[in-house]
Amino acid sequence: MGTASSPSSQSASSESVLDCDVLVLGGGPAGTWAAFEAAAAGARVVLADKGFCGTSGATAPSGTSVWYVPPDAGRRHAAIVSREALGGHLADRSWSARVLDTTCQTLHLLGERGYPFPLDEAGAPIHVSLQGPEYMRLMRKLAKGAGVSIRDHSPALELLVDEAGAVAGARGIRRQLGDLWRVHAGAVVIATGGCAFLSRALGCTALTGDGHLMAAEVGADFSGMEFSNAYAIAADFASVTKTLFFKWATFTDEDGAVIPGAASNGGRSVIARHLGNGRVFARLDLADDAMRASMRTAQPNFFLPFDRMGIDPFSQRFPITLHLEGTVRGTGGLRIVDETCATRVPGLYAAGDAATRELICGGFTGGGSHNAAWAISSGRWAGRAAADFGRRVPSGGARRGAGTVGLRDAGARPFDPAAAARRVMGEVHPYERNYFRTEGRLTDALGRLDGQWAALSASAASDRNDVLRAREAAAMTAVARWMYRSALARTESRGMHRRMDHAGADPAQRHYLTSGGLDEVVVARRAAPALPADMASGVAA
Repeated sequence: MGTASSPSSQSASSESVLDCDVLVLGGGPAGTWAAFEAAAAGARVVLADKGFCGTSGATAPSGTSVWYVPPDAGRRHAAIVSREALGGHLADRSWSARVLDTTCQTLHLLGERGYPFPLDEAGAPIHVSLQGPEYMRLMRKLAKGAGVSIRDHSPALELLVDEAGAVAGARGIRRQLGDLWRVHAGAVVIATGGCAFLSRALGCTALTGDGHLMAAEVGADFSGMEFSNAYAIAADFASVTKTLFFKWATFTDEDGAVIPGAASNGGRSVIARHLGNGRVFARLDLADDAMRASMRTAQPNFFLPFDRMGIDPFSQRFPITLHLEGTVRGTGGLRIVDETCATRVPGLYAAGDAATRELICGGFTGGGSHNAAWAISSGRWAGRAAADFGRRVPSGGARRGAGTVGLRDAGARPFDPAAAARRVMGEVHPYERNYFRTEGRLTDALGRLDGQWAALSASAASDRNDVLRAREAAAMTAVARWMYRSALARTESRGMHRRMDHAGADPAQRHYLTSGGLDEVVVARRAAPALPADMASGVAA
């Protein structure tokens, strides 16, 4: 394994050591639900968040819709099938039904615990959306009330494994105190969110794929990583990505001419092409007075940048851009092998955006709606299963750190994390590489990314001040390689995955792609669920 790095070579006295049944990594919706559920099942639970649990992550700073459908068979069936074509017919109806059941039950529980749902004209609560600040404030309260020990500003650096290779905890740093922490646990839930590659999207700065890398280092694999090229429309002076509002926009070029097709369902590709040649402008002039008032109430932070600049987005043009949201709004993530959200590694579970959402979304983003429902449901399932597993694991026993790049010496000197991160961003942010994919572009990018991974792997360990950034850069490099290797293997266009050299969907490729590996990335096909009888005769792809 090589010589231990600075973080790994500290004496035991310099580490804060805890023992528990379940360790949850990540303090967003999926993480807090996992922690709450595990504690409710009687487990001793520690939650470690990279930021401050309740304010960090993509959900906390803004509102989100939720895939909530009352328990009416007809309405639920319609909701499930309505997006199947968008996702390339890869979603699994049985998983969608489970998510709708759990989400419905959980939102009612939230209301009982004090979430202030608005009321309709009949006085009934409206459950189709959540305001991030209120939601996550309540989730922190619920987790702490259940007995969860929360460790804020405590990013994990590596997972711990026992002699049999089962996950047995994690180790990380306490950013505010500058020392290390170690948690010995019977089970671990990865709920660290997706990877947005340091884009400017609101709430995504800390979402750099850290959990993906740690899971891969212990042998976990991924699914749907080709469906990870989500871009969101935003004002080019703002980070708020609420693309739904642009449904009421007129898009124009520099000269004020309306851009044909920019407001259609495929409008983002039109906008991306125009941004390659010049600026694009929008004006939300299609919203009537009632809708304008509703927008301001639903998403007040969307309007803050406009108000600060003295721009009325309903009457004045403003320049727009596309922010990469990667796997945060994509559907790829850790592959789960059963209904408990277990990965293929004993003791390791995945929830929320860290896990694949193909099971309910197929190959097309579920936006905030489906992702929010998945975070709730997968978090609760993973937390309950982790509690059952973790309480059966005997305490004690040898544990070793499984981390690689940035943590253990393999060369003469450490790498520059900032430079490494910029190189990954240069490969995944540009529309012409990630949005409009071709074999040549993917192959060229992979050559550079593979070269970077090899260089990082051959570097010395990072010192205490740089180790977190080094791990982030390594994680982004790894995620980009799983993404692009999967995209290269899917020689068709399906869901959000677009191959300019394979424009149509291929019926023979209605399958899942499993990817994994670090030094060598391997991609394999996996069967998708059989088409339901009511679709089998009418679906060509």
